Amino acid sequence: MGFGSIALEAIIGFIALFILTKILGKTQMNQITVFDFISVMVLGELVGNAVYDQDVGIQEILFAVALWGALVYAIDFFTLKVRKSRKILEGMPSILVRRGIIQYDELKRNKLDLSQMLQLLRDKDVFSLREVEYAIFEPSGTINVLKKHNYQQPDQQALNIPEQDVYLPITIVADGEIVEENLDEIEWDENRVIMEAERQGYQLKDIVYAEWEKGKGLFILSSE
Repeated sequence: MGFGSIALEAIIGFIALFILTKILGKTQMNQITVFDFISVMVLGELVGNAVYDQDVGIQEILFAVALWGALVYAIDFFTLKVRKSRKILEGMPSILVRRGIIQYDELKRNKLDLSQMLQLLRDKDVFSLREVEYAIFEPSGTINVLKKHNYQQPDQQALNIPEQDVYLPITIVADGEIVEENLDEIEWDENRVIMEAERQGYQLKDIVYAEWEKGKGLFILSSE
């Protein structure tokens, strides 16, 4: 295959993909669904393989792009018109935290563990579960948070409250197990955790998550 032929097919493929993107509409990368991601990957493979295949010409490339684009457009149109199809084709949001309580069934259904959920919360500038009233896991893989009333706006600056030190909450219990390496940071041991839990009316075996923050003490979520 000559360089000119490769260049021509690559340019035609690029233009075809650009036009197809304009037709299908804009979607922010952090909002794409699993189906959108697969569609983009397959479409890229179709054009990429076709460019370097000597038996495939410009007509075949345009046909592949047009056919795949038509299929994607048909799915988008179908989900727009038929509401019941969205649950299967696009997925539905899942409530991971409801009224401050972790929904472990939803975590398992979405193949998430507690550490992954905490990371998603930190992406939303939420560093403590005590702030969370609701956490909703979207089909795009992002999480949206509704904070408890005391942690919502207006912020401290708007109320002219003097600036105070901010401390990072430290996870002490996750998924029902004590995080040993974090105990050293607060100079606690397992007995201290058990004593503090019992003081708040909890047994260690019933705790699914606990975090400690300087000035606020131990915050506990149980399985009950």
